[in-house]
Amino acid sequence: MITARRVAVVSMALVGAMMTAEAAAPALIAAQTATSSAKAPVYKPPPRGAPGGRIGGGTRGVGAEVLLSALVPDHVGQTVSEQPTVYWYLTREVSDPVEITLIDQVGTRPLLEHRLAPPVRAGIHGVRLADHGVRLAPGVPYQWSIAVVRDGERRSRDVLSGGFIQRVEPPAALSRQLAAASPTERVAMYAEAGLWYDAISAVSERIEMSPNDVDVRRQRAVLLEQVGLREVAEFDRR
Repeated sequence: MITARRVAVVSMALVGAMMTAEAAAPALIAAQTATSSAKAPVYKPPPRGAPGGRIGGGTRGVGAEVLLSALVPDHVGQTVSEQPTVYWYLTREVSDPVEITLIDQVGTRPLLEHRLAPPVRAGIHGVRLADHGVRLAPGVPYQWSIAVVRDGERRSRDVLSGGFIQRVEPPAALSRQLAAASPTERVAMYAEAGLWYDAISAVSERIEMSPNDVDVRRQRAVLLEQVGLREVAEFDRR
């Protein structure tokens, strides 16, 4: 069980690490990675609103190190979904439990505290808030984090990564366009509208359906590179 003290530790860690990562130029990345069968998405961050950022992942452990990265931008990422999916990446399989936490800015208790039993395999994983009955209120920034729990009695040893998410109202024009768009076009539309979580979710769902589709994996790699997550992008490029 996550205590109020634990929530405060996670909150301070996330807020204390709000450092802007230098992201690659979206237009340049798109030009270099576009393919004939999949349009490279170009993510356009929304205007900066509520303060937020990310901790860029960590490596810690005995023996082979593990890199843990929440797939988040260096600002408050947006979504139009009431129950979005959040994604994270692990470089190698771990034999420790992995814990995901979601809190709002004013609450003292987590809205979500879920632990994945080991072993947890390497790769990109998603956690659907709908599976846990969690709904986001519009306009409220939430913090979420993912942690590899090395020692349940010494949480300072956690490998921790996280970021912020905020639900916004979808533009009317975008809703109409999405209704007539193909799956590939939807990814680009979400990215163009600054809806990070919807864009990464749309392309990740396509990968789940066709895991060997190189073009779709390149789409996700492009998005990840645009927010500075180059190590994670390499996973898809491989």
